Amino acid sequence: MTKHFLKDDDITPSQQAQIIDRAIKLKADRFSERPFAGPQTVAVIFDKTSTRTRVSFAVGIAELGGVPLIIDSGVSQLGKKESVADTARVLERQVAQIVWRTYSQAGLDEMAANSSVPVINALSDSWHPCQLLADLMTIKECFGKTEGLKLAYVGDANNNMANSYLVACAMAGMDVSIAAPEGYGPDDAVLDRAREIAGIQGGKITSSNDPLEAVESAHVVVTDTWVSMGMEDQAQERALVFQAFTVDSALMSKADKGAIFLHCLPAYRGFEVSADVIDGSQSRVWQEAENRLHAQKALMAWLAEQN
Repeated sequence: MTKHFLKDDDITPSQQAQIIDRAIKLKADRFSERPFAGPQTVAVIFDKTSTRTRVSFAVGIAELGGVPLIIDSGVSQLGKKESVADTARVLERQVAQIVWRTYSQAGLDEMAANSSVPVINALSDSWHPCQLLADLMTIKECFGKTEGLKLAYVGDANNNMANSYLVACAMAGMDVSIAAPEGYGPDDAVLDRAREIAGIQGGKITSSNDPLEAVESAHVVVTDTWVSMGMEDQAQERALVFQAFTVDSALMSKADKGAIFLHCLPAYRGFEVSADVIDGSQSRVWQEAENRLHAQKALMAWLAEQN
């Protein structure tokens, strides 16, 4: 059966740890693995705009010996004149892997169900698992481990980033504390899944409306934009709802003395994070952004071995 990576728990905790360790090794020796030598081609499909995802996958595929085939959905038949299933059947005969940044998780599921080559979720409305591999890699670089650390997520928790933080960090043996305004908390099913995993891995999952409580003694503080793609018409309303959830220096002072700040980017200074935090000494966002390259290379190399 073909192995895909559509959500964070499509791999086991031990496989997650292996991929992160492999990413750290690839960062130290960027051209040490060439699974796409030939060169083989990897299709990278974009339904949404992108900077980090586009650059990191294109560069990563090339460094693994392959050729990135960048497909903007606006200039393809995908989802318009041709079904997702038929697109998968066309691509699987010509490419080594399929990477897709899209909207619906159901589309990714359909692509994977009809593809004999690995399909990778480069972002959907439900999950952002590649980002979490990069974040966990960054955390391990900074602390030497993930197990036993506390991560606090502050802001809009009813989105793909909060979902992935809950599940992936639980898999990594971390405590996860969520703080969001009333009505913007995490999905109950995702919370239940994270708590199920945490019960096995030794972590703890909490959710509240109190940023100070969430950040208390945290080793890692994270946030995300308050206005995700497609929500631009809600920007003013959300700015009012979330104004007490800005990650600023006062909030960071409640975290552990050696705490780091992460953000998947793009960031909006003065809204979800203050400039002095994202540009300050505790910020690791540029290291985190670079690590998308190394973590995704490790994932693609690992998937190439499984299939």
